[in-house]
Amino acid sequence: MSHNTVPLVVVMGVSGSGKTTVGQLLAQRLGVPYAEADDFHPASNVAKMRAGHPLDDEDRRSWLDEIARWLAGHADSGGVVACSALKRRYRDRLTSAAPHVFFLHLDGSPELIAARITRRQGHFMPPGLLPTQFADLEPLGDDEAGAAIPIDGTPQETAALAHAAVTSS
Repeated sequence: MSHNTVPLVVVMGVSGSGKTTVGQLLAQRLGVPYAEADDFHPASNVAKMRAGHPLDDEDRRSWLDEIARWLAGHADSGGVVACSALKRRYRDRLTSAAPHVFFLHLDGSPELIAARITRRQGHFMPPGLLPTQFADLEPLGDDEAGAAIPIDGTPQETAALAHAAVTSS
């Protein structure tokens, strides 16, 4: 990475894009800690999503603050966090706490991701909220440090693409 430190990465994308799986594989390849953004949600956010209601910006404020603190605390040692980071202003919030963060957008079609969501079990995010996630998604801007990674391969193939993007930046 251009700042000559270990990588600090946010694996982003809509629910069901593979953030957790790819994020864990990437952290292992990079030899850095991994954090799951879902673990930073207050119970009220989880309950709201379980009930089929999308989060709004106010719901996400404290969640993003906690993720930003985690990133800032790992700025020197590196790390990978899986976080939807759907909107530019959310990514700007994370970047303000950790200026050298690199965003990896796991990019796939709504059909592919919907099929994945219907197969997974035990997650609080219901498939019915996927359209709201795509509606909120703002792709990375040309001025943002990051890369879009296609997710149509296996998790290992996607993690290899992610690793190449991070290490070549």
